[in-house]
Amino acid sequence: MKATQESLSKEYHESGAWSDVPLDELFRQTATEHPNRLALVDAPDRSTWTGGAPRRLTYAEADQEIDRLAAFYTTVGLSADHVIGVQAPNTVDAVIAVLAALRADLIVSPLPLHWRQKNVLEALNSIGAKGFIAADRVETREVGVAARDVAADLFSLRFVFGLGKDVPDGLIELGPMLAEMGKDLTFTPRERPDPADHTATICWSRSGEENVPVTRCHNHWVSAAQMIVHEAHFKDGGSLVLPYSLSGLTGLGGGVVPWLLTGSTLHLHHPTSLANLAAHANDVEADVVMTPGPLAQTLDRKLTNNKTTVLAAWNIASPHPTTFVARRRLVDLHIADEFALVAKARGPSAKMKATALGKHSGPNGCESGPALLEIAVTDEVDTQIQTLLVKGPMVPEIGWRTLNGDQRRVRWEGTGFLNTNIKVELTEDGISGFGIPGQYALGTGNLETIDVIYGNYPGIREAAAFIVEDPVLGARMYAALVPDAGHVPDAGAFFAYLDAEGVDLAKIPHRVLILQSLPRNPDGTICRDRLTMRTQRLPAAVA
Repeated sequence: MKATQESLSKEYHESGAWSDVPLDELFRQTATEHPNRLALVDAPDRSTWTGGAPRRLTYAEADQEIDRLAAFYTTVGLSADHVIGVQAPNTVDAVIAVLAALRADLIVSPLPLHWRQKNVLEALNSIGAKGFIAADRVETREVGVAARDVAADLFSLRFVFGLGKDVPDGLIELGPMLAEMGKDLTFTPRERPDPADHTATICWSRSGEENVPVTRCHNHWVSAAQMIVHEAHFKDGGSLVLPYSLSGLTGLGGGVVPWLLTGSTLHLHHPTSLANLAAHANDVEADVVMTPGPLAQTLDRKLTNNKTTVLAAWNIASPHPTTFVARRRLVDLHIADEFALVAKARGPSAKMKATALGKHSGPNGCESGPALLEIAVTDEVDTQIQTLLVKGPMVPEIGWRTLNGDQRRVRWEGTGFLNTNIKVELTEDGISGFGIPGQYALGTGNLETIDVIYGNYPGIREAAAFIVEDPVLGARMYAALVPDAGHVPDAGAFFAYLDAEGVDLAKIPHRVLILQSLPRNPDGTICRDRLTMRTQRLPAAVA
């Protein structure tokens, strides 16, 4: 199934931005040329946060597993363009499962790890998923149990597979199943015209209270990763430490696809602490390590190899304007939700560069390279605050065809640009952050709807959700609660209530502020700015 208009596809191929090589074939090419090169390595502490012992595979070993698993998918009845959801953390097993699905011409929908059962159910139902792969657990969350319950409620879901050690009954354990079938599984690839133009993934963008599917073909992913490979000076056969899950543009576009393009070694990491990430990168002598942008300066001081490149991921709507002299190459990766990304290496001034309007090639500033992205902003009157517009070889064309046959187009302007609905501020140098860093990424949408969720807790007269800037995460959600007369709410019981109600993890507050009343604006609405200031003045009142 192709996801791009024929005229655009022809233009991208002629420019050199697109090729005829799908993602799984990139892996196969390296396996053929360098079969003994190390391909995938689990984090050494894997067993502490998900099931299974750490694994490490060469390209030849991994390619064999990918072939056998692709054969298994087709054997059980999954066929080309069937959608299969994946909710699993950074493990060798998860990467193999995704690449095998792509080799079998399936469409992979990687789901965010923080999604609860109801989010997974709604998403898989809306895209007509036929299969679902889930880890047994992520830390203390029983992801496998939730997947089994999703299957019970979604009759169109024909296959539910489990990864890990303690897969619950009702899920097909992929590891033991493949071992039992042994070498009887052989995969025969099917001929497909323009294979890299076909849909590879359906990722998810947050629009208000709705999760919106964003469709990408193999070439969309390669175009996004090309800029990173050039800017970060990825070398063939190097090593990358990836602490991001495989659920979106940051983890896939910023980590997995650059790994595939360069035939590198991918060291998978589960983020528990910055010290742990630095130690992991030091132990494997990483050439590139990814990190959230606000942590880049601290990570730079903890790395021992001055040749390690730090790839700092930021929300394009609100990066911190940090300036520091790094001891190594530092590349800022500006992520525009699930729509586009820009990679820019910092110069000697150590200042983060504003993202310029116009065309972006790889590497930046190279006039001869194909344009991978074009950026513009909407025309707003009497204000500097505008909305980000993007188009180009890395930008997805459409959403997804829903069960009733409607094509869910993402937000397009008449000029051919996709309107991301991301607010930015236009300066002389380009676009810069707007609002509280990380607020867009929280997917908070309408805070008034979260007020109602908090206010439904017994003994609460009124409640408000508000955002507080955080130096590490960018932003955190807080809750302000006004109890009924004579009632003293218990913070622990409040969090337990939200968990029992299945509230989205992004909407569960980091802290709770207990007040006698909520501050109001002259028009009677809640003044959330004053609530934010109170967290700094009244630390003792924050639970």
